[in-house]
Amino acid sequence: MKLLVFSAKDFEIPFIDKANKNHHKVAYIKDALDCHSANRALGYRAISIFSGDDASLKVLEKLWDLGVRYITLRSAGYNNIHVKAAKRIGFKVANTPDYSPHAIAEHAVALLLAMNRKLILADKRVHQYNFVQDGLLGFNLNGKTCGIIGTGRIGSVMAKIMHGFGCNILANDLAPNENLKALYDVSYTSLEDLCARADMISIHIPLTFENHYLINKHTLSLMKKTAVLINTSRGSIVDTKALIETLSNHGLGAYCTDVYEKEKGVFFKDHSKDGLEEEPLKKLLAFPNVLLSPHQAFITQEALTNIAETTFENIDCWEKGVACKNELGYETLVT
Repeated sequence: MKLLVFSAKDFEIPFIDKANKNHHKVAYIKDALDCHSANRALGYRAISIFSGDDASLKVLEKLWDLGVRYITLRSAGYNNIHVKAAKRIGFKVANTPDYSPHAIAEHAVALLLAMNRKLILADKRVHQYNFVQDGLLGFNLNGKTCGIIGTGRIGSVMAKIMHGFGCNILANDLAPNENLKALYDVSYTSLEDLCARADMISIHIPLTFENHYLINKHTLSLMKKTAVLINTSRGSIVDTKALIETLSNHGLGAYCTDVYEKEKGVFFKDHSKDGLEEEPLKKLLAFPNVLLSPHQAFITQEALTNIAETTFENIDCWEKGVACKNELGYETLVT
């Protein structure tokens, strides 16, 4: 099958090539999928897209007219594709739901530790031969309360890691995990109670219509003024305007994130020469207690290997005409 990979990054291409094993005809473009770049898919039966690609209704209609029939996402989240419209048109759509929960959870912890122990500031100082310790005060994780919003694959790993640090763990999820209660003494509670009691709060839920701006002016106001909020999920789960206001009023200890509400046109590009026009992001980056990484949590050898292999597992299933376990809506297809 001919596959066109949108938003192809140089670092992931070797993993995709290796997983393909010369079976499918694969082409790569660095452009993100949108109404304009969709024309590049002419002659391809399948495309692979990333979280920053636009697979809205208008784009999907254009892709169908061009002959595309299969869409496989190199991500677990799929809020960037209009799934109902895609299935109504006739597309087969699949994601990579379990590529590496550890990669994301470990990155969340890395952000927390880097912020808490002031590692960025310390590194900058010593590279300037400044070895003073002023301003490097942090706190022990041991004995602190960690709140985890969402205890699916990634949130479960986060609970295991934070339990290892000796944290007391609160969680909020629509479907409590009994194993986490037994193994790591996780206590499930309401979102409001979690926000009020936790010293660190880590978000691990997919973006849906219902949880858009789940972290808003109200929930932020419940948090301790010393609390650290961590987001390695999706940017739009946090209301950026409310967050900036809270940080400006010293209502939050720190914000650590790998995502941003309006990544399109900003992330995955080098703006070092031309600068940024996205004012809210510039305001966020101006806070000394904000640590942002460029949506890199998934960039590990293991995760990229799994993403690439799952991409071709999906395509192989479609090519053979057999059920694809990662196809969105798979449960309804087999029941």
